[in-house]
Amino acid sequence: MTQPGTMTPMSKEMQDCVEACMTAHTMCEEAMSSCMHMGGQAQMQIMRALMDCSEMTRMCSDMMMRRSPMAQEMCAMCAKACDMCAEACMSMPDDQQLMRCAEACRRCAEMCRTMAGARM
Repeated sequence: MTQPGTMTPMSKEMQDCVEACMTAHTMCEEAMSSCMHMGGQAQMQIMRALMDCSEMTRMCSDMMMRRSPMAQEMCAMCAKACDMCAEACMSMPDDQQLMRCAEACRRCAEMCRTMAGARM
């Protein structure tokens, strides 16, 4: 039984999802920096996906950590943003940075989908 005013501890699944979100956020930020150096029109499409995913993963992890009542819905939106970002990154298979980012985003999307279906 938790004391009034205290939060229940995060489940292992939620902790893992927060970590996956933070990893995806970091990878998106690093990939954005790499894309800015390359330039070009194709990079602009990827940059939009990276920016959306970066913001969404950060916000999603924050909402889970503070046990927001909107966290479950945010996880569903975050999974979608991560899927879109991974697809955008996969459009440049020769770029190792983007491939690592795509992998982190796919993992995050999978975990967020699980959390979106879980009781928080």
